[in-house]
Amino acid sequence: MKRIVPLVLAVALFMENMDSTVIATSLATIARDIGTSPIALKLALTSYYVSLAIFIPISGRMADRLGAKLVFQGAIAVFMLGSLACAFANSLESFVLARFLQGMGGAMMTPVGRLLLVRASSKSDLVGAMTWFSIPAMIGPLVGPPIGGAIATYADWRWIFLINLPIGAIGILLARRFLPHIDPIRGVAFDWPGFALSGLACAGLVFGLSVVSLPALPPVMGAGLAGLGLVFAALYVRHARRTKTPVLDLGLLGTAPSLRASVIGGALFRIGTGAQPFLLPLMLQLGFGFTPLQSGLVTASTVGGAMAMKFLARPMLKRFGFRGALVHTSIVGGLSLAAIGLYRPEWTVPALMLLLLVGGFFRSLFFTGVNAFAFADVPGSKAGDATAMLAAFQQVSIAMGVALAGGILEAGIVIGGTGEAALIDFTIAFAVAGLVTCSALFAFLRLPATAGAELSGHRAPAE
Repeated sequence: MKRIVPLVLAVALFMENMDSTVIATSLATIARDIGTSPIALKLALTSYYVSLAIFIPISGRMADRLGAKLVFQGAIAVFMLGSLACAFANSLESFVLARFLQGMGGAMMTPVGRLLLVRASSKSDLVGAMTWFSIPAMIGPLVGPPIGGAIATYADWRWIFLINLPIGAIGILLARRFLPHIDPIRGVAFDWPGFALSGLACAGLVFGLSVVSLPALPPVMGAGLAGLGLVFAALYVRHARRTKTPVLDLGLLGTAPSLRASVIGGALFRIGTGAQPFLLPLMLQLGFGFTPLQSGLVTASTVGGAMAMKFLARPMLKRFGFRGALVHTSIVGGLSLAAIGLYRPEWTVPALMLLLLVGGFFRSLFFTGVNAFAFADVPGSKAGDATAMLAAFQQVSIAMGVALAGGILEAGIVIGGTGEAALIDFTIAFAVAGLVTCSALFAFLRLPATAGAELSGHRAPAE
């Protein structure tokens, strides 16, 4: 039963992750069919992330108020409706709106799934549960690109979205059968002004940073929207300090050291590593002449390393503790990321794949550890707020990572005056991303060696 619950929850995460990677490989085909350009169609991808950013902050409160199991099943249903709308879209506008609807479901699925996992697992079982929760989710990005390519090549692209319907139906049935019932929390207040401010802040930052890094619209517009997002974020902070029950309880960062370290360290780590999916395919295709399929097969090495680590995460956290594991994975993760930028024609492809395998291995340990450690000293009644906060910061930090990488490449192009990125530009971008990744260690250095020991089972050596 300990494995059934996280695996059932992972069905939704698998569906969401596979969907995003399938679409990325089929943009040109979809754009041609609905009469638009692939560049313009990237707005549909961005609208999904904007929807996530808007609705993630209320996921915890919705789960507390209506019951996490009910909200989780409803989120899958909304995602299925969005998928159906995508399949029947025949214009850019309808496709953008359909992806936004999908995002509303996705915003609830992963945070509420993680909340159910936290509330259904004892602290000693949480690391193992997080491991089983994430393994099926990794299969999505692994099988998504070939499935998307095959459907776009040999069938109607609309099947990319229609395949979500049976997967979602299975997820709802399994959730009804196997997920434990958790009673709603009484007296949960809904902070509508806070929802509006947090939604505008997150949406402005995510959309603005996405436009800056992937300029389907003028980059200056992206910078302006990101700045506006910062203004709304400042307004939300002022609002949260004056409200008894804000939609995102920032006060938890002051009372729960594990959550504070996980939010800050996790954000820095994701800003750095979030640049890799953007930089690596571009470097391989523009700098070394790889085809999209070849670059995709090479980058899949990262997923292989991540999956291998999932089976070792629990014993390694028990052996080194959260502080030791998170500090060292920050260092190794950052160094391995920076080393990718040193790849040159004289390297062999297996050497690059080995580097990606090692990087994926240690990044996987970091994410498993930080996702569990965040709840080490969070009261059970506040777990919903904690999951929403983690997810919101995650979306913003990933967007920041892509924007950082894109900004460095754009600067290199301007300085070089050649109109295209050179290998040295990628080297600098990977080095900066690696440095930001390494900086995550400072969020964990001051923690006691026994921090989160109830979750990891780690015992510090006697002095």
